[in-house]
Amino acid sequence: MSVNSKRVFYVKYLANPIYIDILKARPDVRLDRIENESPADFYAPILSAAHVYQIGAARDELAPHFHVDATFLKRTPNLLLVSSNGAGFDPVDVEACTNAGVLVVNQSGGNAHSVAEHALAMMLTLSKRIIQSDRRLRREPNVNRNELVGNEVEHKTVGIIGLGNVGRRIAALCKGLLGMKVLAYDPYLSPEVMAERGGEKVELDELLRRADFVSISCPLNKGSRNMISVREFGLMQPHAYFITTARGFIHDEDALLGALRDKRIAGAGLDVWSKEPPPPEHPLLQFDNVLASPHTAGVTIEARQNMGRIAAEQVLETLDGKRPPRIINPDVWPVYAARFKQAFGVAPG
Repeated sequence: MSVNSKRVFYVKYLANPIYIDILKARPDVRLDRIENESPADFYAPILSAAHVYQIGAARDELAPHFHVDATFLKRTPNLLLVSSNGAGFDPVDVEACTNAGVLVVNQSGGNAHSVAEHALAMMLTLSKRIIQSDRRLRREPNVNRNELVGNEVEHKTVGIIGLGNVGRRIAALCKGLLGMKVLAYDPYLSPEVMAERGGEKVELDELLRRADFVSISCPLNKGSRNMISVREFGLMQPHAYFITTARGFIHDEDALLGALRDKRIAGAGLDVWSKEPPPPEHPLLQFDNVLASPHTAGVTIEARQNMGRIAAEQVLETLDGKRPPRIINPDVWPVYAARFKQAFGVAPG
């Protein structure tokens, strides 16, 4: 294979510089960087020649014309692979990629422990009322500690929606560290698999009714969009907390606002938003019983390095003709394989 014959590009940022280091070790791979503000005469030739797009997972950090949709794919006739920086792939229209014969992969599992730790930290902070205590101490004199009585998390019930890489780690932490009972809703897993992952399989309504903490860790797709809305918040117990480290739009922000305003639930821990980051005047940020972070659950030094490494390794494996381990649209494989052979002269295995 000739030098720089395999073309990879990214826009604005990567999970970690280790991605560049790994790809630079390969003389047959060329890596190009584009900025959100780059002019079309600069990026058009890169898009036209590219085989791989290493795309950011955060939709609001990427200029709309670099989101992958049917229009974008017309500008990338040689594109074979779209690889998300993270576990999510919000800026990617997977159906459009499948129709174009383009494989989509993510880095699921690479930041799972960081996200699980964040979810647990939110549970503890809310239950112990640490966030309310901190805020009152900063703005009031002579705070009465008896007005800030919290609850222990030990032996409580956590309901986990989505028992994949993140959900199973949340289950392990909650069960192993705190002896919590773990209920889980995941329509794609059998009761036996869910038991192996530490959760008791239940339907969504039962989980919402029984859980002291409801934690979202499923991907955003057509089935999960607005899955938690007015009806679902109405099923939760008044003392229960809602935690999400998954994706915005899985829960209805207006419905959550109503549940908090009417004291139908005890509070919320929110790492993901419909617009990221949310503005300071966002209505949900006005509640002292809302713990907020700007989609940073998976943003740790360790997770970023891990994500960059596995992303680079998966791209190189794919360019070498191997079947990558984290395919989002496996149905596209036959068409993709034919396009790969046309591009490189060999069929992927």
